[in-house]
Amino acid sequence: MSAGVRFAGYAAIFDAIDRGGDVIRAGAFSGLPAAVPLLWQHRGAPVGAIERIASDARGLQVVARVDDPRLAALVRSGAVSGLSIGYRTRAARRGAGRVRELTALELVEVSLVGFPMQPGARVHRVADAARPGAPDAVPDFRAAARGAKE
Repeated sequence: MSAGVRFAGYAAIFDAIDRGGDVIRAGAFSGLPAAVPLLWQHRGAPVGAIERIASDARGLQVVARVDDPRLAALVRSGAVSGLSIGYRTRAARRGAGRVRELTALELVEVSLVGFPMQPGARVHRVADAARPGAPDAVPDFRAAARGAKE
């Protein structure tokens, strides 16, 4: 079995319409919980831990650790790179056409997924969890954003 991995990426992208017709507006996460679970496909027991989470102008950034050996191997190889969020809608409005603008959300969980609703919500950097200097092993968010492709 392979060791765990750490990754950096965006779990949500602001002001971009997802495959379901929703768009999360900047500022929708006015307060983030102290602890957010990391799940696989929005189900089951946590598969690791979110180490850092914050909003920037682009979206909701995460640095996380995957402890499940099989899932860690898939993330390390790039076979799984999608991210998604589970949330409760606190405020929304109808936008143009069928778009739903999400303006206030309560974050419930972050998930690694095979096919994210928001195509830009991806893992952008991966490092071994056991690597010396592990807290610094994953580049900062600005570096992750430079590698991001929507």
